[in-house]
Amino acid sequence: MIVANVHDFREAARQRLPHFLFEYIDGGSYQQVTLRRNIEDLEQVALRQRILRDVSQLDLSTELFGQKLAMPVALAPIGLAGMNARRGECQALRGAEGAGVPFTLSTVSACPLDEVARAASKPFWFQLYMVKDRGFVRDLLAKARAIGCTTLVFTVDMPIAGSRYRDVRSGLSGAPSIARLARRYWQSALRPGWAWDVGINGRPHSLGNVAPILKGKTGIDDFFGWMRENFDPSATWTDLDFIRSEWSGPLIVKGILDPEDAVLAADHGVDGLVVSNHGGRQLDGVLSSTRALPPIARAVGDRLTVLADGGVRSGLDVVRMLAMGAKGVLLGRAWAFALAAGGQAGVAKMLALIEAEMRVAMALTGCRTIADINDNILVRDEI
Repeated sequence: MIVANVHDFREAARQRLPHFLFEYIDGGSYQQVTLRRNIEDLEQVALRQRILRDVSQLDLSTELFGQKLAMPVALAPIGLAGMNARRGECQALRGAEGAGVPFTLSTVSACPLDEVARAASKPFWFQLYMVKDRGFVRDLLAKARAIGCTTLVFTVDMPIAGSRYRDVRSGLSGAPSIARLARRYWQSALRPGWAWDVGINGRPHSLGNVAPILKGKTGIDDFFGWMRENFDPSATWTDLDFIRSEWSGPLIVKGILDPEDAVLAADHGVDGLVVSNHGGRQLDGVLSSTRALPPIARAVGDRLTVLADGGVRSGLDVVRMLAMGAKGVLLGRAWAFALAAGGQAGVAKMLALIEAEMRVAMALTGCRTIADINDNILVRDEI
């Protein structure tokens, strides 16, 4: 199929992935109200078109956490992404490197830290979930630091997993049974390209970073069972201090939706935060990232670097997020769909589309550099 924009990757992924994997990427929690809000609220942000501004020379480059980027975009952490293409995280990393933007490896990735490090030519970011075994957390952070990860993204909005009804209906989650396993095998057989490339030749299918504590268990049901038993709902701000003491590099807290929490994060010495509702996959009915971002950016000012994600499907959306106060934007589903549709080349194509769309949006709002993008390019009643 012809891919003209990021939305086209979604349909291409639907045609390639087994149904249960597509639903896992595409779905949200409960009735998916927040999932829809993320997209709809961002689409409603109106920009001021400005003319005759000499936009012949545009510069999309920026610096985040001491790293020079070709544009203010990073690939967000996505669990199980390695199941979307053969050794998927490695392919996505190479696509991000080629575009000059960071890749963030999830704690629950298929490809472990050391495998991704071998595929990398420059440092990448690492994402951490808080689990009950603090010794495991300490060892995992030490490993990430030893292989050269520069920036840690600490996800705080998943003390327990949200209820994702589409995953239950697809057979991905729910009570373990032979019937559910058979449904997944049948859905995989209906996608022979994926079954051969990923299902057979993409092995091992395990969660490499947590494999030592899974003790040889590699099934999807094993993963969800481990997550329910080991993610720590008792974590508090004191545990953020523990993470800060174990990580000397840039520390970003992901999953902030309230200005008071943003101020607390700044008080605890983090370097950045991500305004995020986990892509609408956790607490349904909360604010979209679009609505949450401006008051959070105002609350923390320059005390830390504010990033955002949620509903971003174009370079125009990136510019909107920047105008509302973000210094950088994380892409989630956009790269997951692109990876599923075309591997490394798909991720590279997606990022090229994002860049091209950003250039158009910047030119038509009169912005020559990323620093020029601020709330002055927003229609005032939309701020």
